[in-house]
Amino acid sequence: MKLSLPWETDWLSLSDGGFRWGSDVIKASAFGGTLVGLGRPILYGLGADGREGVRRVIAEISGEMTRIMCLVGAVHPDDLCKDMVIEDP
Repeated sequence: MKLSLPWETDWLSLSDGGFRWGSDVIKASAFGGTLVGLGRPILYGLGADGREGVRRVIAEISGEMTRIMCLVGAVHPDDLCKDMVIEDP
């Protein structure tokens, strides 16, 4: 999965705080987020098993993101839009 680099866009949107799952990253991206901070899960992985724990956390979050993108029909993270994660009444 290749994400656009922040400096390749006209603006940068950083979301941080409370993001723990791949679904949280998908929602933030769908609403226009460019970067999402995942500090707590990374620190949990580091505390549990050091470098390997961090690798497992990143692999799990990436895998969840890939599964959700398949479910909503997005091929690339840039294809995500808010209509894919919420329904207008």
